[in-house]
Order: sequence, then structure tokens, then C-alpha cells
Amino acid sequence: MTDCGCDKAKAELEEYLHRELSQQDFADITEHLAGCDDCSAEHLVGITLTLKVQKACKETAPEELRAAIMARLENA
Repeated sequence: MTDCGCDKAKAELEEYLHRELSQQDFADITEHLAGCDDCSAEHLVGITLTLKVQKACKETAPEELRAAIMARLENA
């Protein structure tokens, strides 16, 4: 493996977070993150944002609100 560098690591961070890279690219970026504080910090921000979005997407609206929205849609 070789250090892929900051440019590649940052450009492919989103794909890395979602494991959408080839095994080799994933391994190269993993190796880079282990030795680069700047890219590791950006990776941590990406992980945090991803987890927050996933959590927000699991929340459901209260039944009263859902019923009100459905009633408005039916009347539209």
C-alpha cells in the first residue's frame, strides 16, 4: 500500500464513509487517515454528520401531526 495523499483522501471521503470504494482505495485511505491529523479530523466530522443524519431520519412525527398533514393533503 502507498499513502494516497490528502487530495485523494479528502476527495473520496464521502465514498469512504459509505464504503463505496474498491478494497485497495479503501485500504489506501485508511492508511492515510492513520497518519494524517488533518484528514482524520475531517473524517471524524464526516462520521459525526453521517450518524446525526441517520438518527434524524429514524425519528417519526407524532401521530397528531401526521394525521393533520394527511388531512391537508387529502383536502388539497
